[in-house]
Amino acid sequence: MATDVIMPQMGESIFEGTITKWLKKPGDKVQRDEPLFEISTDKVDAEIPAPASGVLREIKVGEGNTVQVNTVVGVIDADGAGASAAPAAHKAAPAKSEAAKPEPAKSTGASKGGAAATDGAAAKTGPTSAPQPRAAKEVIEFPAEEERDVRSSPLVRRLARENNINLEEVSGTGAGGRVTKEDIQNYLQNRGAQPERRPAAAAAAPQAAAGAAAPAIVPGEIVAMSAMRKKIAERMVESKRTSPHVHTVYEVDMTRVAQIRERNKKTWEQRNGTRLTFMSFIARATVAAIQQHPIVNSSVEGDNIHYHRNINLGIAVALDWGLIVPVVRRAEELNFLGLQRAVNDLSERARTKRLAPDDVAGGTFTITNPGSIGGLFGLPIIMQPQVAILGIGGIVKTPVVISDEEGTDSIAIRSMMHAVLGYDHRIIDGAVAGQFLGTFKRFLETWSEDIG
Repeated sequence: MATDVIMPQMGESIFEGTITKWLKKPGDKVQRDEPLFEISTDKVDAEIPAPASGVLREIKVGEGNTVQVNTVVGVIDADGAGASAAPAAHKAAPAKSEAAKPEPAKSTGASKGGAAATDGAAAKTGPTSAPQPRAAKEVIEFPAEEERDVRSSPLVRRLARENNINLEEVSGTGAGGRVTKEDIQNYLQNRGAQPERRPAAAAAAPQAAAGAAAPAIVPGEIVAMSAMRKKIAERMVESKRTSPHVHTVYEVDMTRVAQIRERNKKTWEQRNGTRLTFMSFIARATVAAIQQHPIVNSSVEGDNIHYHRNINLGIAVALDWGLIVPVVRRAEELNFLGLQRAVNDLSERARTKRLAPDDVAGGTFTITNPGSIGGLFGLPIIMQPQVAILGIGGIVKTPVVISDEEGTDSIAIRSMMHAVLGYDHRIIDGAVAGQFLGTFKRFLETWSEDIG
């Protein structure tokens, strides 16, 4: 008995999808609900599970091709019949093609101002010539100092801690030497044996200065833009054409927050089962500032201003193949722990391609964090139809002049951060932008909330 594998509909407004990677090849055994292939739509990237157990007999639509929803893209034999002839079927002609040849993955650096605010609805096209890691560096957190040397995702670090594994002892087979979930699983099976490395072209990809895996670039080669890159370009041009952008930069003393985090981070994870990152402090301060200055949580509708009832907070997440902005809905209703859990959950599902279309829709205000990959600050582009975006710079220990209660000046080492508000000057004036950043700054510098 054969089971058709179809292109699923990932939302009411989505009518087609691009197959970016087959995770199985013809002749491979598959289990029901096991990830079978990856797709990209104009809303979200996702792994599609197998509809039945058996053997993948045929791939009807190859990687890099776009087809309508409900199109049959492959066939699974329940009893494995016909598997021996399956490899030839892999060359079946696609129903529709957007590109003449596979494209190398493109990495969107959130530290480059405009690109940091890429629409969360952007799609992507992945490589087809070599396996690529599923885990990717996220933009939203500042890793602890002891974790900076080994490139890995929060999921990998959590698995390592749960199994008492020193990540320095694990051979990373991901792009640029990244330690992946599969590397951890191989290490657990062999307890110290080195896992088989992937092809040198994938393992030896040069590292970008920001730390994210760099795309495989061949000087002199001309390649088509990926679907995600085209969507980024479209949305950024649209935003610059629509909104007169202005940026205001404030310096924030994060010393108090850094001390609170340092004192609590070890017991925090044991108690709550989630990492304590700077982003949870930043997100909470952002919500508090929006509540006092709700105009930044609005959008333009013709000649009207729509002041949104809820704060749907978009948090940019950088992936090896691009950038996506999942949304924390009703952020004003969440406490500190709730915000941290929501951010961690969305970023992890973004990296593992398990976001639903609704997870990247409906944002009313966005935070992007070039500081997590080393940027002092950036000048981000607004995500339409929003009217403001907050860019977070790196937290750096710096000598600063401080004054005591008697007005005596002294020099001290403080953890300083730049916060940039990009705003639509049609709606927001410089004075309002300054008031918003002032509230945001005071909330962090005088932090008094219980972090739970």
